Amino acid sequence: MNGPFLAAFAVAAGLAAPVPGAAPRLAFPLACQIGRTCEIQHYVDRDPGPGAADYHCGLQTYDTHSGIDIRLPDMAAQRRGVAVLAAAPGRVARLRDGVADIAAGTPGAPSVANQECGNGVILDHGGGWETHYCHMARGSIAVSVGQEVAAGTPLGRVGLSGQTQFAHLHLTVSHAGKVVDPFAPEPTPPGSCKPQAGLWTPQARAQMAYRAGVVLNAGFTQTQVGRAEVENGDVAAFTAASSWLIVYVRAIALLPGDEVELDLKGPDGQSLARARQPPLASWRAEDLRLVGKRRPAAGWPPGVYAADYRVWRRGKVAISRRMEMRL
Repeated sequence: MNGPFLAAFAVAAGLAAPVPGAAPRLAFPLACQIGRTCEIQHYVDRDPGPGAADYHCGLQTYDTHSGIDIRLPDMAAQRRGVAVLAAAPGRVARLRDGVADIAAGTPGAPSVANQECGNGVILDHGGGWETHYCHMARGSIAVSVGQEVAAGTPLGRVGLSGQTQFAHLHLTVSHAGKVVDPFAPEPTPPGSCKPQAGLWTPQARAQMAYRAGVVLNAGFTQTQVGRAEVENGDVAAFTAASSWLIVYVRAIALLPGDEVELDLKGPDGQSLARARQPPLASWRAEDLRLVGKRRPAAGWPPGVYAADYRVWRRGKVAISRRMEMRL
């Protein structure tokens, strides 16, 4: 560890006051593509009290959350390696490496007290501006203290270090030691969501368009999988010899009142298994759904099997995904 690299990078609680115009312009900080190989899980909490609200007055955050969480779909993607990139030119002010990549709460996991960020890097952009990069893979840090970096310079790789249960980058932006929301840097009254230019480059902002709920993982399998198997990327493939055909979908950031529907169809277009759940009572950071069918006595008919996933919101389909598999 280099320097006083503490749990929350020593940034103060609460959002910063209006900031001067010398703020850095921030590029997208990961070598992935939103909507295909990564997704935004959480935003900065803008609610000054015990509640939580993101910059869109939505629920995609939690109390006192100080940054942007950009997650990978599963640990298989993490093992393949996804680079964390400098969001703007700067100097490496502090870093830490050596924290184990292990999900918080795993039996026997070491304490991460005062290391909640895990392995990470802090970049100094001048004028009191810093960007902080958390939860990187142990042994992946690719820069050194004092090094000058350009925007897009690889800093390391996404990991599972520190206080986290899924592979992601937590990015905090700060000015003069206080958190700044890069989507809405000017403080606003509670409940106000006026559009702001933000600190992102146009390219980054376009990629990070706000979406209330997305599908993170989906596919066909032969066993009843749970969160652990899906998160580990350890899902057994369906074959013609499988006793069960099961379709699974994991979505993130679903809203109270959402109704989730999943329908599995055979090659003849007829439904083999279907479920539509009652409205959600609360916001769901993650939501895993499965439906399945036992193998018929004559075996699985050849052809195309399809599954339709829909999230109904206020009477309309807000999220949908269709999966197909040929047998």
